[in-house]
Amino acid sequence: MPLTFDDLLTRARALARDERRALLGIAGSPGAGKSTLAEHLVRTLNADGPPWVAHVPMDGFHLADAELDRLGRRDRKGAPDTFDAAGYAALLRRLREEGDEVVYAPGFERVLEQPLAGAIPVEPAARLVVTEGNYLLLGQGSWARVRPLLDEVWFCALDEEERIRRLVARHEEFGKGHEAAVAWVLGTDQRNAELIETTRERADLVVPPGALPLLRRPA
Repeated sequence: MPLTFDDLLTRARALARDERRALLGIAGSPGAGKSTLAEHLVRTLNADGPPWVAHVPMDGFHLADAELDRLGRRDRKGAPDTFDAAGYAALLRRLREEGDEVVYAPGFERVLEQPLAGAIPVEPAARLVVTEGNYLLLGQGSWARVRPLLDEVWFCALDEEERIRRLVARHEEFGKGHEAAVAWVLGTDQRNAELIETTRERADLVVPPGALPLLRRPA
């Protein structure tokens, strides 16, 4: 039978059955629906009572534009070496090991395209943390520390034409002109997408488009 969103909910709930906090990762290429899936999972799982699921995106570990300028990497923002991968892995370890106090995670401001320190509080009541990002399954450098810290990683698979359409729309929504958006998507974003696609086989579950009927915006 085809995988459904209800199947994903059941699988996510099962990760947090014991007393230990569980971490669920959602990976995939830019525009594949990672953020939207994570947000919908968290919202649905928290709907029936006190919140027990938290959402911690990887995007808060983007290096600031000033640092990317210093390193000469601003023109390929979003590539693996434009994030603080070691810092992200350290946060995941804290989330796993420090369940008795609030852990603060950085957020990401889409309009400013900048990380925001201490923007996301993860309360002790959070028994499941959903984290999403491009490189959760990458085995290179400090990114290799990430996968062992996650109980499961799901990979969002979206039709390539639809993924590109959604990604162009997202860049336009946050300020790029159409031609600039298309150029970025088919250049920098596409190179990253091709790398991310090579990590798909390391996922515990590949989530097909049919399991994501409620996606409405690019992610």
